[in-house]
Amino acid sequence: MPTGVALHDARRQLFDAAARVLLRDGPSELTSRSVTTEAGVAKGVLHRHFTDFDGFLTELVLDRIAQIEVQAAELRDATGSVADNLTNALVRGFEPVMVSIIVLVVARDGLRRRLRAAGTAHLPLVGEYTAMIADYLRAERAAGRIAPDADVETLAPTLIGAAHLKFTEHSDTAPEAVRKVVTSLLAGNAAGSRDVDH
Repeated sequence: MPTGVALHDARRQLFDAAARVLLRDGPSELTSRSVTTEAGVAKGVLHRHFTDFDGFLTELVLDRIAQIEVQAAELRDATGSVADNLTNALVRGFEPVMVSIIVLVVARDGLRRRLRAAGTAHLPLVGEYTAMIADYLRAERAAGRIAPDADVETLAPTLIGAAHLKFTEHSDTAPEAVRKVVTSLLAGNAAGSRDVDH
């Protein structure tokens, strides 16, 4: 890497390289060496910008959490049906790289400790995504597009858990499977059904 490259640029280059490794090889193959090799930089570059590999992973996850915050704003402004909005959000949230990062978080105790110390949810990424879906459902409940007595605190994690399973078990057909889950769960919480699916 040329000298003088800005820290932000180096971090983004390494984050993007990590995403490519995860997508191609899976979480078990993500190491400091695989990341720097994929990024085309010397191994020492990662350690100049991060305390250690868990420090790198911590920042990688926090970067993804920041993306969830952006997506939450987009979801609040979405104009589609409740079912379409939820399906799109869940499909986007459980794309392959995100699923691989969640696997990393679950597998690495030290990483989870660092993330919690940084103020993340108890289960980082999954917790933030669940909160996003719950906030959206509360807004739709207030708008009368789902039932006024819809149990958002149960519905949101149920949607997250079901979507995660569909992506880990049926990746080729996951979007269609997720939509079936969404419409099934919403059917029992419809205000008048019309606004849920249309």
